[in-house]
Amino acid sequence: MNAEAVPSELPSAWRRDEVSAYYEAKTERLLQRYGPGPRVHYHSGLVDVVPPPGAPSAVLRDTVHAAQEALLVELARAVGRFPDGGEVLDVGCGLGGGALYWATEHQARVTAVTNVPSHVALVRGFAEAAGVSAQVRPILCDALCVPRRTAFDAVVAVESACYLPRAEWFRRTRTLLKPGGVLAIADCFLRRPELAPGFDRYWRTRIGSLDEYLSAAHAAGLELEVRDDVSSRVVGFWSLTLELMVHERASAHPAQHPLRALAQAGRGESSRAHLRLQQALMDGGLEYGLLVLRRVD
Repeated sequence: MNAEAVPSELPSAWRRDEVSAYYEAKTERLLQRYGPGPRVHYHSGLVDVVPPPGAPSAVLRDTVHAAQEALLVELARAVGRFPDGGEVLDVGCGLGGGALYWATEHQARVTAVTNVPSHVALVRGFAEAAGVSAQVRPILCDALCVPRRTAFDAVVAVESACYLPRAEWFRRTRTLLKPGGVLAIADCFLRRPELAPGFDRYWRTRIGSLDEYLSAAHAAGLELEVRDDVSSRVVGFWSLTLELMVHERASAHPAQHPLRALAQAGRGESSRAHLRLQQALMDGGLEYGLLVLRRVD
């Protein structure tokens, strides 16, 4: 983590080293909720049919994983001709689920960037388990300091662009892309400014509006090709995670009555944040969107 690269536009409370420490501390919980792998994702997903109430934990976990992979499928579809066999940079790769997806489903050679030290070894291990270790190269690096050892056909940022100083990152991304290469983003965008403080405080980020993103991208020489609003398909994902929290609490306290577990889950900070996010997606305060931006020369 490059502490000197902390952008001035991020709230001082969320320096990048603090964000790294936050996710470092959450790693075991993320593995328990979204594992066992090897393709482990911890981002939103697309849900068209929510399982009925009372579904077993295993069904919920399988549905969550399928929804997260559906988001990647949709992002690749938005790109159009995803560069199969090409060079892909996965920015903010998390536990490597996306990197393994691009390597497996699109035969890509993936440079997987993370700012969480322990995740490098985890991603490497998952890549070996999936049989794609020759295609996935995890590195510990600030997203603004990715070495230009190769030019990339695609840069992918799934729920990581909101952590980066947009103008500076877009300029850097353009230099990393081949002429005609694409930047594919999946993220939340702000529609009502009053929602920003609560969102940023809980998710340790700095959410931006779509206009902010597009203005910074255009200034950097990246032109919008696709914008897909998939908010309605993300809403159900947060219902799944809320129900998973109920199961997790019940597992931690097996003698507890399910209704009591549900009530306690609803009072927890995490559950409240999930509910606020879900409501904002439903009422238009937030947009969950897919953006495809192309380098123009």
